[in-house]
Amino acid sequence: MNYRKDHIPKSTACNRRPGYAMNASTITIHNTGNPKSSAAGERAWLTNPTNTRQASFHIGVDEREAVECIPLNENAWHAGDGSGSTSGNRTSIGVEICESGNYAKTLDNAVELVAQMLKERGWGVDRLRRHYDWSGKICPRLMYDGGAWTGWFAFKARVAAKLNEGKADEPEMKHEKAAVKVDGKPAKDGVIIDGSVYVPLRDISERIGASITWDNKAKLATITTKEAK
Repeated sequence: MNYRKDHIPKSTACNRRPGYAMNASTITIHNTGNPKSSAAGERAWLTNPTNTRQASFHIGVDEREAVECIPLNENAWHAGDGSGSTSGNRTSIGVEICESGNYAKTLDNAVELVAQMLKERGWGVDRLRRHYDWSGKICPRLMYDGGAWTGWFAFKARVAAKLNEGKADEPEMKHEKAAVKVDGKPAKDGVIIDGSVYVPLRDISERIGASITWDNKAKLATITTKEAK
């Protein structure tokens, strides 16, 4: 699938590209609601002079390509929940799945696109949202299935499967080491995982004069300090 950037100008009518900086925390999935339009057509609609709506989105995807219309570090108006700092409009990347042409192929492309976006960010499918989750609108409408949302759960499962492809063959992850000192004296090294330092619990406990016990059945480590003894 081809991915291309064709950003609308900041001067686009109806404030469709407001330019608010965004550090996205989720990805929101939509259907276009237009069975005749392609990703290129949806991009063109954003700058069509006859379009009087404020609504916009980040990426449109169809059976052939994905088109990025607004930079992913800026907000778009796609969630229908206002402009508050925690709104979907201000925190989520909007992906429009086109309804035209070979929809099965479009869904394949959407799964590939969204899985890649999650992988690049170190996210899982728990970061996916429906338009419905923000404002209650029945969207993505082709995943609604009379309120059962069968298509939505199937989409998430496919994205999850794509994320897990090849993981069994991946080598064991190696973590960066972190030097540790207790009262100025070196202790056993820790490791850095997702920005946090993890240390050997027994070594640290003994260095501060605490005792430690392990309950294997409960999987519980208990540290008792001198003051508590």
